[in-house]
Amino acid sequence: MHSTLFASVARRARHVAQTRCASYLAAIDQGTSSSRVILYDAGSLAPVASHQVELQSCTTNPQPGWSQMDPLGILASVEASAAGALDKAGAKASEVVGVGITNQRESTVVWDKRTGAPLHDCILWHDARTSDVSRRLQAELGGLDALRDSCGLPISTYFSGVKLRWLLDEVPDVKAGFDNGHALFGTVDAWLLWNLTGGPDGGRHATDFTNASRTMLMDLDAGAWDADNATKLGVASAVGGLPEIVSSAEPYGAIAAGALAGCPVTGILGDQQSAMVGQRCFDPGDAKITYGTGAFLLMNAGETPVASTHGLLSTALYQFGSGGPRRYALEGAVACCAVGINWFRDALGMFEEAPEISALAASVDSAEGVCFVSAFGGLLAPRWRDDARGALVGLTLAHDKRHVARAVLEGIAHQSADVVQAMVADSGNALTTLKVDGGVALSDELLQAQADIAGAAVYRPADVETTAAGAAVAAGIGAGVFDGPAALADDDGAGVKFALAIGADERAARVAAWNKAVEASLGWA
Repeated sequence: MHSTLFASVARRARHVAQTRCASYLAAIDQGTSSSRVILYDAGSLAPVASHQVELQSCTTNPQPGWSQMDPLGILASVEASAAGALDKAGAKASEVVGVGITNQRESTVVWDKRTGAPLHDCILWHDARTSDVSRRLQAELGGLDALRDSCGLPISTYFSGVKLRWLLDEVPDVKAGFDNGHALFGTVDAWLLWNLTGGPDGGRHATDFTNASRTMLMDLDAGAWDADNATKLGVASAVGGLPEIVSSAEPYGAIAAGALAGCPVTGILGDQQSAMVGQRCFDPGDAKITYGTGAFLLMNAGETPVASTHGLLSTALYQFGSGGPRRYALEGAVACCAVGINWFRDALGMFEEAPEISALAASVDSAEGVCFVSAFGGLLAPRWRDDARGALVGLTLAHDKRHVARAVLEGIAHQSADVVQAMVADSGNALTTLKVDGGVALSDELLQAQADIAGAAVYRPADVETTAAGAAVAAGIGAGVFDGPAALADDDGAGVKFALAIGADERAARVAAWNKAVEASLGWA
């Protein structure tokens, strides 16, 4: 059936191209703070129109460290974004030859397959409610890395399997749903795909290779669910509700209703993998940082997983087509990027709009010894310290908000540089250029600090919205518009490159001060 669907989708894409009608690829970019849909010209991949819906009203924080979102609100925001993008472009659904989904990874949804009703709010990726569950599992199973050989991941609050264990333990409706065979589990891509393709009336329950790799439930080498990991995590009762694992670019089904009704969904990538694809990081050693809610660093590791001995994750990168080769990545994440900037704006009132932080930082030559560690919910790679909390150190009466603003940006760069050094050590690849994207990448002050502290040039493309672009690329490959990575042109060099502006001695002094600040942030929880 799926091969027939692929042939049908490919014929449709070729027909539109041959008749020279307007044709588009639609990228659904579902994130932590908003959902948006961007329409791209199917031939040039140039963005044509975009519509975005904010999600603050759908997000709640019931307790400190908890963060969850209404799954139905997510779904409604995607539909509104699709309608808005089509309207702005003056386009019809019939002109869309493929739809790609890219999503906030690890965020976990459980719902009733009979009705489509969520059995709990979506637990977001950075939610820390599972700290006790994580520590207990580490003690029971033999430490942080007890499952790493299979899934490539440490046992952490970050990943979906631990969130699923909490839901089974704490939410009776979830436990009953799986016990009765009525519940389905998925990351946000699976929730969207199931609903878009029909929901209770035949919706496709599937997740792609990249999102499955973030659950702790997939064997990374095999690309298949690992029943032994499910048992060890205490979620064996949920195995019957897991989605089918599919490639990142193939036809999954047609959208059943709404603004994009009739359009084929042909691409799925987790957001950070999607940014790698959007940045054309197709060769081993290619690396990028996405500065968004958090900061996420990935390096292409090639056709086999690379085991990390420096606190990084081994993860899926992409697989184009069900029979295509799998590609893997090393990954490290900084939990707080825009989150930390927004906290200084909203909670402390240090500036009115987030971009103002760059102007404040640029108004002084240095942070004058001030360091900020944005460990509001702990530190992720490469340290993995759940007990860390935010720390602002080195203050004197001579400092003001300009120095703090610079320390905030430099803190993001330091945490990212820690991950970069771990990647270099694990991979053996000397890094000369980091590609960057995401909204916070528009800060020149951050990117200069990043180059200086990481010791590598930083390149920002002309269009920093590479996450959505990657979803469009995957959709185009899945729809038969593109044959694969080799058919896609690389960046045209229209971006900005930030070269190193300090020497090795100054870099070493900054790193030493940073490490002292990190030590001050540990042991608070």
